[in-house]
Amino acid sequence: MTARSYSLRSNVVESLTRTRRPDVPLRVVVRNTAAVILPLAVGMATGHTAIGLGVGAGALNTMFSDQPGPYRQRIWRLLLAALAAALASLVGMLIGDQFVPMLVATAVAGFLGGMLVLFGVDIARVGMTSMILLVVTAATPMPTVAAAFGSAALIFAGGMLLAMFSVAAWPLQRYRPERLALAEVFRGLAELARQQAHDEADVPALTEAMTTLQHTLLGRHHARGRAMEAFGVLLELAERIRLEFTALAELRANPTLHAIFRHDAARVMAAIADALEAGDAPEDAERALRGLQASERTLLDQPQARGGLAVHIHALTGQLAAAVRNARWAGSRGEWRAVAAETPLPAALRSHSVLATLRANLTPRSVAFRHAVRSAACLCIALAVARWLKLPHGYWVPMTAAIVLRPDFAATFNFGLLRVVGTVLGLLLTTALLHVTPNEPWAHLALMAVLCMGFRYLATAHYGAAVAALTGTVVILLSFEGVDPGGAVIDRVINTAMGSAMALIAYVLWPTWERGRARAALADMLDAYARYLAALAAPGERDAHRETRTAARMARTNAQASLERMRGEPGTPLPLLELAQALFANGNRLARTAMALEALIDDRERLPEPAEIGGFVEHAADALHHVAQALREQQPLPPLPALRDLQRSLTDLLELSDDPLTAELVERLSDRLVDNIHTLAHVVERSRQPLAGVAVDPHRLPQS
Repeated sequence: MTARSYSLRSNVVESLTRTRRPDVPLRVVVRNTAAVILPLAVGMATGHTAIGLGVGAGALNTMFSDQPGPYRQRIWRLLLAALAAALASLVGMLIGDQFVPMLVATAVAGFLGGMLVLFGVDIARVGMTSMILLVVTAATPMPTVAAAFGSAALIFAGGMLLAMFSVAAWPLQRYRPERLALAEVFRGLAELARQQAHDEADVPALTEAMTTLQHTLLGRHHARGRAMEAFGVLLELAERIRLEFTALAELRANPTLHAIFRHDAARVMAAIADALEAGDAPEDAERALRGLQASERTLLDQPQARGGLAVHIHALTGQLAAAVRNARWAGSRGEWRAVAAETPLPAALRSHSVLATLRANLTPRSVAFRHAVRSAACLCIALAVARWLKLPHGYWVPMTAAIVLRPDFAATFNFGLLRVVGTVLGLLLTTALLHVTPNEPWAHLALMAVLCMGFRYLATAHYGAAVAALTGTVVILLSFEGVDPGGAVIDRVINTAMGSAMALIAYVLWPTWERGRARAALADMLDAYARYLAALAAPGERDAHRETRTAARMARTNAQASLERMRGEPGTPLPLLELAQALFANGNRLARTAMALEALIDDRERLPEPAEIGGFVEHAADALHHVAQALREQQPLPPLPALRDLQRSLTDLLELSDDPLTAELVERLSDRLVDNIHTLAHVVERSRQPLAGVAVDPHRLPQS
């Protein structure tokens, strides 16, 4: 992939034109819209429109917390969002007319909401929603404390109504989210199997699906029970199957036999995915498995299938048979028959103390801390400017700033641009639609329902289009409170532009440029790979293998996200982009080698020369740690272990082994591992020449 430099014009065009396929299921769109529209409809029908407005507004503000995941995790997330929205609304309605207390509350909400990016996108949305509701409700403070509590209770009720709709199918489809997450992984494995030759870059969706599955099955508030035990077994089998396919690809031999077996294996995994998604017994998978087993017997009769290929075919057939067997018990109907042991929570996914995480990030070096300070300052300034200038509908300024300001420049720029464009289009579209719609409350409610559905459906496809639909939804919602929907169009556009500009200026004044963090993210990735290798040096520690592999996958995902953010920043040096891309690509190749080594270790009861193999892998992990340290500190590489000499000595020992097949596989993988690490070392040391103006010392790099 060729590195791209930043271009303002190209980024503007890309932001406006880039779309994604909508990934929000229709049932989610309908249930979210119903939670907003139905309370208002009931309120209008019974003469309690104000109550319906409060409940509908609460549901609208909680809508984006209705994200995929197990029902237990989902209900906790929605409960937290509803509580935060109610509390922020209560504070805004109690002190909204008092400038200094409101300024303090805005600063606190901005800082705490900004710090929530530490805990992921879903929790960060809770912080953003709280900031928005604080400044919006402050525009209409309540005359009494009782009225403020009553309105906050309605907003909380709206959030809980949406939560009830979200988990309504829990008793009927208790394990549906878990089944869907597993189905996505097995479908990705089937696609991987169909590729005769593959590189890690070809399967990013599978990597993402595996990470999502880990969180779904093993995250906080996950379910327990016999069915979950079967899901845990399927998770472990999916990891093992992926390792085996990675190892199989390393053989680079007998392409015809490879293709036949991989095609039959893909049929089995696709059938498993279909059964998991539908919640049915895996009858098609069992038929496909019988075909695979017949194919296995035929293939292994071929002379060219002997050796390493036979080992991996045996292993994969056994793992797929176990996956088919456990897929039968992976659901409510087969829960009582699940007999597998519960998968322990990997250390990389265990929850850490919230307070400890916050304390560790209370430093200007933390991205979350800098974002929190920016959020607090930007919101306070936006609120103060709107009130000092007495802007009509001035709450749109801090509201927009809260929505637009993100922890990185690219997202802030894109969201700000699309927010302004979407708001203008939304106001114009709403004005035109209201002009041709009958001037009746029920007609306006129907139009609002259509716009609300459009907003929820398009949010992940094109943010600008979603904002246009949301703007129309909010304008019509406010019209039920007596706000003229056709008025103040120019005021809202100006306020939106001001809020977006303030967010961008706040970022530029105290930036956290990704180019300053990319080296650290890539070094963390290499360190995670090194810890994975170090764990493989102890063949019997399978739990450690799984945990370090999971941590390495997450570090790889973080490095990839850092690389993408850096591409969207102005002023990123082209050599740094090229360095990052080279390290990421070669790091992926090393990860594949490590996964193939793990598959080999697990397929053998005992390796030849285990102490020597373990010592070699430990030296490789140590060398990789040195490469990561040099990258992080931008220092010359220290002398590395003589990996090539160690690999040749290991090869000499392996030639004396009475297991020549395994010895050959170890020799091949150890050779690839040395090449991988030497390449990474060369890339890191070479990068110092254009950036530091020094020549590369050839004596510091081991020779292959």
